[in-house]
Amino acid sequence: MGKLENKVAVVTGATSGIGLATAKKYLEQGAKVVLTGRNQEKLEALKAELTGEYLLVRAEASSTADSQKLIEKTIETFGKIDILFLNAGVFRLEGINELTEDIYDEVYDINVKGPLFTVKTAYEHLNEGASIIFNTSIVNVKGFAGMAAYASSKAALRSLTRTLAAEFGPKGIRVNAIAPGPIDTPIYGKHNVPQENVDQMASSLPSMVSLGRFGTAGEIATTALFLASEDSSYITGAEIPVDGGLAQV
Repeated sequence: MGKLENKVAVVTGATSGIGLATAKKYLEQGAKVVLTGRNQEKLEALKAELTGEYLLVRAEASSTADSQKLIEKTIETFGKIDILFLNAGVFRLEGINELTEDIYDEVYDINVKGPLFTVKTAYEHLNEGASIIFNTSIVNVKGFAGMAAYASSKAALRSLTRTLAAEFGPKGIRVNAIAPGPIDTPIYGKHNVPQENVDQMASSLPSMVSLGRFGTAGEIATTALFLASEDSSYITGAEIPVDGGLAQV
C-alpha cells in the first residue's frame, strides 16, 4: 500500500518541473491527484504520461475565481482534500532599475495572493490531518542581486507558512514549506528572463553549492511526499531547504 492511499491531493503548476514530478510521485503512492496549469493543451498532453486516478483543471495561479473553480471541481470529483501543494509560481530576474509596478504585481499575485486564496477557498474542505505545502525558495534567506520582487514574495510565503500553521493547528492541519535551491526545471526560461541571465546564473551557481550541482525536480518531489505523508506527522510551520547546501554552509 502506498503512503498516500485514498488521499486526495491538489498540485498547482503541475504541467512541468517540480509540480509534474510531485504529481507523479503522489499518484505512484496511491493518491487521487488534481493537476493544474494555465495552458489547456499542456494539461491534455499529460494524459499520455500519467497513470492512476487524476483530474486536470486549467487554472491561472493569480486568479481567485480560478481558485474557486479548482476547489469546486476537486470536491465535486473526489469529495475532500487531504494535500495541497501550492507549487505554481513565477520567476523574475531584473535589477532595481528594471523593476516596475506591473512586474511586482504579477509576482505577488501569482506567488503570494494565489496560494493564500487557494488555501482560503479550500480550508472548509480540508480533512483533519491534512497537509498544506508551499513552494518557497532559499532566496528568502540568502540575498541574490536582481531578485527584489521574487525573493520578497518567497519570504512572504515563508511567513504565511508560520502564520497558517499556528491558525490551522487546532484542526490538526499541518502547514509546511519546501525551499528549493537551484533546481534543473523549465521555470527559468518561461518567464521573460533573458537567456544570457539564465546562462550566467547556471554557470555560476554550481560553484556555490556544496554538492556542486543543480538539484532535480524528483528530489523536491521526494520531499513533498514526505511532507504530505504521515512520515511528517509532527512537523508543522517548518521550511525544509533542498538546496545542496547553498544557503546552509
